[in-house]
Amino acid sequence: MVEQINNKPLVSCIIIFLNGIEKFFIEAIESIFAQTYDNWELSLADDGSTDESTAIALRYAQQHPDKVRYLEHEGHQNRGMSATRNLGIRHAKGEYIALLDADDIWLPQKLEKQVAILEAHPEAGMVYGSTLMWFSWTDNPEDAKRDRQRTLGVKPDTLLKPPTLLKLFLKGKAETPGTCSVLIRRKLVQDVGGFEESFRGMFEDQAFFAKVCVKASVFVESGCWDRYRQHPKSSCYIAQVSAQYNPLKPNSTHLTFLNWLEKYLCEQGYQDAEILQALNKALWPYQHPRMFYLLQFFQDVAQSLTRSIKKIVKFIFRQELIDG
Repeated sequence: MVEQINNKPLVSCIIIFLNGIEKFFIEAIESIFAQTYDNWELSLADDGSTDESTAIALRYAQQHPDKVRYLEHEGHQNRGMSATRNLGIRHAKGEYIALLDADDIWLPQKLEKQVAILEAHPEAGMVYGSTLMWFSWTDNPEDAKRDRQRTLGVKPDTLLKPPTLLKLFLKGKAETPGTCSVLIRRKLVQDVGGFEESFRGMFEDQAFFAKVCVKASVFVESGCWDRYRQHPKSSCYIAQVSAQYNPLKPNSTHLTFLNWLEKYLCEQGYQDAEILQALNKALWPYQHPRMFYLLQFFQDVAQSLTRSIKKIVKFIFRQELIDG
């Protein structure tokens, strides 16, 4: 593959997939071909698919051998999301790496805009913007009302030094980047050791971004260049339905991540008091579950009473206006 076109840095795009919905998978691939930035390569990394996904990926690799490669684990194994992202990373030749999941899409200017940002800010190891939580792909007007952008939690178009973002993530003041929203220097990915392969599914992205955000400066941009498709066959949705994950309540996958992060920070020698305090606060519901649920009960009761009082006050006020 040609690594430089008109002196533009090469971007290595990686799509991991496992038994995806054919229409979504093709739309994801085509959104890369639609990029206004032309110097990219694409690795389609197969996590052991048993449906038509493998044939689709092989067809693109055969039709576009100068741009697309097909990758799989030895013996066509299923090894999880982190190991499959690392498979793509090991074969990447570009200066930059961009990740796209098989059911999501990029807007056409994604690479052009983000390459320009990293070229202009050599001190930044990664750039990302807000991700659209995409319900409106169904063309249902009711679903369109549910679209929202993920919370950045910081002033956009800002360069943040480590470990500022990790503090905000732990405190819940900012949402972690959508995996499909980032562009990252390959050297940085290699320096942090890629994705943690013990995370096969949920929190694989958060573990990776935690490592990045304690290692390098990150540019948070104002653009929104990716669409994170919300549908009932997504890995996140399946994890919620199977009770493995709940974004609003303590759950085993979150605890696994927090325990990993505590160990990782200790091994790396990070002693930032604010991070440790935020981590301890995040761990508190798991260490004191009865107290947590008791406090949550009283908070729910207080909120219910507040809503009831507001309704009563509004009713009395309306009656006074009517009685005049």
